[in-house]
Amino acid sequence: MENTHFDIIIVGGGIVGLASAYKINIKYPHKKILVLEKEKEVAAHQTGHNSGVIHSGLYYKPGSYKAKNCVDGRRELVAFAKEHNINHDICGKIVVATDESELAHMNKVFNNGLANGVEGIEKIDGKRIKEIEPFCVGIEGIWVPCTGIIDYADVARKYVELIHLKFPQSKVLTSHEVTAFEKYENYTNVITSKGIFKGTYIITCAGLQSDRIAKKEGAKVNTAIVGFRGDYYDLSDKGLEKVKNLIYPVPNPKYPFLGVHFTRMIQGGTECGPNAVFVFKREGYGKTDFSLKDTAEAFAFGGTWKFFAKNIKFGWDEYRGAFSKTFFLHRLRKLIPSLEMDDLKPGRAGVRAMALAPEGEMIDDFKIEVNGNAIHVLNAPSPAATSSLAIGTAIEKMASEHFDLH
Repeated sequence: MENTHFDIIIVGGGIVGLASAYKINIKYPHKKILVLEKEKEVAAHQTGHNSGVIHSGLYYKPGSYKAKNCVDGRRELVAFAKEHNINHDICGKIVVATDESELAHMNKVFNNGLANGVEGIEKIDGKRIKEIEPFCVGIEGIWVPCTGIIDYADVARKYVELIHLKFPQSKVLTSHEVTAFEKYENYTNVITSKGIFKGTYIITCAGLQSDRIAKKEGAKVNTAIVGFRGDYYDLSDKGLEKVKNLIYPVPNPKYPFLGVHFTRMIQGGTECGPNAVFVFKREGYGKTDFSLKDTAEAFAFGGTWKFFAKNIKFGWDEYRGAFSKTFFLHRLRKLIPSLEMDDLKPGRAGVRAMALAPEGEMIDDFKIEVNGNAIHVLNAPSPAATSSLAIGTAIEKMASEHFDLH
């Protein structure tokens, strides 16, 4: 059993779990850390299905974990990408107001950015918008030069490579789905589809399954994960010239998402989207994917119904966008009026794990809790990928405080 006994077992091989393992091993180089991932590859879900934006820290409430970790994490991520030759581009983005009614919230977003220490941001007029993005039409905007693009799956794989290279006693194992925990006084048996591993301490970073895994470990969890799928279109060869880098709308403060936007991808091409539609399967990337268990659990949680009731118009519009290319195009034309139907072709989809409170409020900030000999990452939505190294440091500090590590 000795070689299956680890100081820390981390459940979840997404970018946050891997960054946490990496950061804890840097602080404690002799500790044996095991990361267990149920899929055949790391970064298989949210990490590998997002839009690859290196977020600036513009949108988040000053003083929140998101604000601090995004700004610090972005700077650390960019330095990490440079050091390890990970393909990235700090290309900048614009946030565009197309109507006078959006200016008040745009100013609030700008002031948030200043309060959060986002460097280089400036307000721009319609003429400057056109200079940066010739096909975009807006009345005012924000230029955010420190925003960039990267492939987060590349970053996650680099964390794995460095863990195995620098800390040979630690391991990242894929195709090991965690099915149960057996708690003992000084350790926990983590039962997987391929064997049992003994951990003195446990950290769970299970993304779309975070509430379930935390409950299995024995934590009392009062939030529930509800999945929202984001569908993307890609610009066709004909439409590619209409976007240089990143174009975002001013987000609607009533709704918890940033709105459909244009993102140049580091591997080439440009994505348009995403919408945000409730999924009937947590890891369902197809429009008709369905899981009875996932759907039943979501509807059994009172907060789901309360969230729907508060956001009914938003939800209906998002569904229209999922099934109507015409409606999706109409929304994109708000930023680029000259966009035509054949400028778009169907793209991929991602699913975002959204933590809901019992009263139907979206948990807007990162949520990480301690339960005995375990730490649970219960909510790590965007900008968690940008912030992964900073979150890893925060989890290392929590582990240092709550676990007997030396």
